[in-house]
Amino acid sequence: MSSGFVKTKDGTEIFFKDWGPRDAQPIVFHHGWPLSADDWDTQMLFFLLNGYRVVAHDRRGHGRSTQVSTGNDMDHYAADASAVVEHLDLRNAVHIGHSTGGGEVARYVARYGEPQGRVAKAVLVSSVPPLMLKTPGNPGGTPISVFDGYRAALAAGRAQFYLDVASGPFYGFNRPGAKVSQAVIDNWWRQGMMGGAQAQYEGIKAFSETDQTDDLKAMSVPTLILQGDDDQVVPYKDASLLQAKLVQHGTLKIYPGYPHGMLTTHADVINPDLLAFVKG
Repeated sequence: MSSGFVKTKDGTEIFFKDWGPRDAQPIVFHHGWPLSADDWDTQMLFFLLNGYRVVAHDRRGHGRSTQVSTGNDMDHYAADASAVVEHLDLRNAVHIGHSTGGGEVARYVARYGEPQGRVAKAVLVSSVPPLMLKTPGNPGGTPISVFDGYRAALAAGRAQFYLDVASGPFYGFNRPGAKVSQAVIDNWWRQGMMGGAQAQYEGIKAFSETDQTDDLKAMSVPTLILQGDDDQVVPYKDASLLQAKLVQHGTLKIYPGYPHGMLTTHADVINPDLLAFVKG
């Protein structure tokens, strides 16, 4: 196992983990807002034990990467991911993204991965594309007032805001009968507080207002699209259902009752589904 940093063209240092045999097929994981590569520990260990090389990085301004004051947007997120991939010279890779990380995957695959011939497959899990924000052209989107509320809560005190998100809608712990895990809540909070407040504040605009319709249309590799129909963060009807229509070779699976953070709450179901797609 190993970890390290790669310096991007604008001097940002991106932290990454790189575990497993160097000659094995690489699985590259892209985390959600406002987390870090640590959010993928369960999946990374699962794929490592199944013989794969697993790689995950902390987005700029998040986790252990540089807390930059610029470049907190989807273009830089994708370029940073490409910097890691090129540094490690990963080929025939499967890129898996959750939430904001799914947006990062879509832009990376469209602008870098496929043009460079480095991507074999892609997976979008509870992901933000094509566009979260409600607009005249996207009437099923989420109103700007919701994202303004996120920004206000973060600015007023992100420690409490992150506790509220993790203990409520993210994992569906606010649902009647939910099996609440304090350890999961604490780990989400820990990851969020590791990152920079400015980058996370600006990241709200990046994940909510970036139109990625063209990114999805450009994706020609086999793409698995997964989401729970009780996702309280990214409504599935404005996300996964549209993604499946836009990518060229998509496979859609909706999980009844699963929350936004289903990779953690239902890893026992999701991980084998991911493996089957990677092997297929």
